[in-house]
Amino acid sequence: MIKRCLTLILLLLAGPALAADAWRDLTPAEQKALQGFAEQWDELSPAQRHKLRRGLAVWLNMDDAQRARARQRFQQWRQLDPATRQRIRQRFERFKQLSPQQRQRLRQRYQWFKRLPPERRQQLRQRWRQLSPEQRRRALERAHRRNPVSRPSARNAP
Repeated sequence: MIKRCLTLILLLLAGPALAADAWRDLTPAEQKALQGFAEQWDELSPAQRHKLRRGLAVWLNMDDAQRARARQRFQQWRQLDPATRQRIRQRFERFKQLSPQQRQRLRQRYQWFKRLPPERRQQLRQRWRQLSPEQRRRALERAHRRNPVSRPSARNAP
């Protein structure tokens, strides 16, 4: 009996939150912006719906320049082959597993690399590609000893 009451209370409390995610409960502005998802909306998981609504909120707060940049980046993403997109997703998941200090160090390294002249970046990439797998492994180990961030695999370096 107590179990049933608790279940009923939880359903009553969760009901409005769950109902708010139904397509008909979205605001007209949300429906217009998310119209590409209208037919499948009710089949999406609550987490997927929440993610789309959160993304929409971010989108609506962007200025025109930010939206143009987001469109451009999305177009670039769509042009990537599936294997590349999967590799990027995996790297991002690994990045999220790092400590805040490790993520900050990687961001600093990236900014350093980005500030290099294009010719120098190309030279470094070319040198990396010319190393054997064993040389890459040793280089990564040396770099890790100097600045411990994480142990990326050799194929994930520049």
